[in-house]
Parts: sequence; structure tokens; C-alpha cells
Amino acid sequence: MITIDGSQLEGGGQILRGAVALSARSRTPVEVVRIRARRGRSGLAPQHIAAIKAVAAACDASCEGLRLGSDRIIFRPQIPVARDIRADVGTAGSVALVLQAWLPVALTVGGSITITGGTEVDRSPTIDYLEQVLFPVLARHGAKIRTEILKRGYYPEGGGEVRVSVEASRLSPITFQDEKPGSCGIISCSSNLPDHVAERQAAAAKRLLADRLGIPCEVRLDRRRGASTGSSCTVWAGPKGAIGLGKRGLPADRVGEIAARALLDEVTRGGQVDSHLADQLLIFIALFRGRFTAPACSLHAATMCWLLERFGYQVHSRSNGVVEFSA
Repeated sequence: MITIDGSQLEGGGQILRGAVALSARSRTPVEVVRIRARRGRSGLAPQHIAAIKAVAAACDASCEGLRLGSDRIIFRPQIPVARDIRADVGTAGSVALVLQAWLPVALTVGGSITITGGTEVDRSPTIDYLEQVLFPVLARHGAKIRTEILKRGYYPEGGGEVRVSVEASRLSPITFQDEKPGSCGIISCSSNLPDHVAERQAAAAKRLLADRLGIPCEVRLDRRRGASTGSSCTVWAGPKGAIGLGKRGLPADRVGEIAARALLDEVTRGGQVDSHLADQLLIFIALFRGRFTAPACSLHAATMCWLLERFGYQVHSRSNGVVEFSA
């Protein structure tokens, strides 16, 4: 059994999600202690329990300590199997982060998952970011992933629903060409808000991106009614993306500008992928090999490299203006 100290480096839920995913992939029991010790509210939150249960269902794992506030779990995996799983976060906790734990396991045998929770929430990639940035990168290297956004969910009510289906895949080594994207994309979303909110978000993002990048911008609006009220704007150019989240008192134009400026910053700083995609890709280059560059080695990326080493995977990083990760 491998014991992981959940207080190391980033000290949050990333260590927990990565640990159970790697445990399931390697069929090695894992104990995670001092879970989220660096957070104001330490221990397991509903989102983390949903992620662990999703991975456990995909590999018939037994779990100890799976309760709210617990600072220690033991996860004992069996052989991964293809299953149709349902996971309910029960709050507006991130659907995307549950998917991040489940996906590396599902790729071994296939399967599907329907998750209820928050599709666009703070301190998490939006579901659109996964669908438009992460999943296309994996697809270009052999992954077969299908996403259906059935409902959108925002803080605090949640109520979003996403279904993801995966075929068993062995990815080719993940690499990138140093080429400029020929277009950028914008998805502007709103729920229970006037139509002009999504329109203004998209228009503001498009103005900035078209002016600074000098490439066409493809815009999609997604306006719905649902259990929760909110808005988001996700933008991308090739394997770089960024998001803006609406909140009370923040003009819709500013939401679009926040997303666009964040993407422009990632583009300006160099590297083949954005700094957030970098930490999400590390588990995949550890499993399938590969190499990429990013603007910097974020704390999340450093944490993932540390965790991968605990499971016997070596991911190397070196800095020369940008940071190169390789395995």
C-alpha cells in the first residue's frame, strides 16, 4: 500500500483525485492522509466523495473513511471494468473535477458516467473547457470521448448534468506541433438570465480576441432555463483556453473580457499548452508518454509531478523561457 500525504505542495483535492485514479490504474491500494490540510475546511467535501465513488465504481474498489470531513481514506482497487455510472455531487461541486478523476481509469476499459453538480464553478475548469481544450488533445492521440451537456449548473444550487462516454483506448505519446491556431472559439452560456447576457459576453470576448490574435473567432451561444442561475464564457485557441464566470454585480461584458484577457495572457507567455492544461495532461504523459511545453510550472503541476513519482512514474521538467514536461 502507498501512503500519500494530502498536505503536500498544493495540499488540496488534486492530490486526492490523482491518487485514487493512479491507484485504480495500477491496482495498488492507497492511503491518503491529512486530506486537504491546507484548505480552510480540511477533509472530504461532497465533490471529493463523488469523485472517489466514481473511480471506485469503475474498478470495484473498497473504501474506508468515505464521509464528509474525513481527513483519511483507504482505497483498495480491483480490476477496472466498463460500467455505466451515475455520480451526484449533491451540491454545485465541480462536474469537471469528478471527470478528471474518472477519465484515466475509464480509458483502460471504456464506460460512461452521468454526473450531476456544477458545470461552471469557481476554481475549476468549465465543462466547456474540458470538451473544447482537454478532450480534443486526447482525441488527437487516440482517445474516443463523447460529451453531452444535458443541463447546466451554477453556484450555489448546482443541478447541472453531464454524460460522458469513453471507449477503451491506448493513447499514442502526447506531443504538439509548434504552430499557430487558425481560429479561436467562444462558448458563451447563461441560465435563467436575459438573452443579451450571453450575447454581450461573447461580443466582448470576440472583440478582444479578433483584434489581438488576428484570426477568425467562432461563437456559440448556449442559453437555457434550469435549476440554477448563472453565466460563463469559455474561450480557446488550439490547446490553450481560459474562462470567465458571471457573478452578481459583474457586467456581462466584463465576463467576456476576463476570459479573453486570460487567454491572451496564456498565448503571450508562450508554451504549447496553457498553464492549466499542463497540470491536467501530466497524468496522461506519465501513462502514455509524451512531451509538451507550458508557460510555467504551476503549483498544481509541481504537485502532480510529485504525486506521479510516488506511484513510480517519472515526469521530467526543465525551464528554458518556457517549461518542458516529458515522460
